[in-house]
Amino acid sequence: MSPVTLLPFIVLIGAMFLMTRSAKKKQQAAAQMRSDMQPGTGVRTIGGMYATVKEVHEDMVILEVAPGVHAVYAKNAIGAVLDDDEYNRIVHGDDLTSDDTVVPDDASSLIDADPADDAVAKIDLGKRPEADDADAAKADKEEPAAAKAEVKAAETKDAKADGEADAK
Repeated sequence: MSPVTLLPFIVLIGAMFLMTRSAKKKQQAAAQMRSDMQPGTGVRTIGGMYATVKEVHEDMVILEVAPGVHAVYAKNAIGAVLDDDEYNRIVHGDDLTSDDTVVPDDASSLIDADPADDAVAKIDLGKRPEADDADAAKADKEEPAAAKAEVKAAETKDAKADGEADAK
C-alpha cells in the first residue's frame, strides 16, 4: 500500500487521539476541582442549585441549601466550585463592583446634544401650520351644507318608511 492511501486513516486516528486527550484533561480537571472542595465553600450543582459545602466524604457531599437545611449529593453532581466573591454576588446579591450606574428611562439622555442645536436639527415631516388652518376653515364652511344634506336624506327615508312619499 502506498502512503497516500494510508494518509486519511492516519489523520483520522490522530484526530481521535486529540479529542480523547482533551476530554480526558477536562475530566481530570473536574475531578481535581471536586477533590479540592472544602467545608464552607460555595458550589453550584449540575442542576443549577447554589449551596454551601458542609461536609465532604469520599463519594458524597453534604450541602447546606438554606440555613439549617442540609442535602446529600454525589460528588459528581457538583458542577462548579465558586469563589467567595462570586458565590456572595449570586446568592446574596452582593455587588462588590457597583459603580452606581443609573439607567435612564428614555434614550434622550443618551445623546449629547446642545439645546441650540435642537432648533437647527429639527425636521418637520408633518403638515405646515398654515395648511392646517386652511383645512379647518374649509371644513367649517362645508359642515353646514353637509349637515343639511344629511338631515334632508334622513327626512326622505323616514317619509318613505311611513308610506307617505310618492303615494297617490
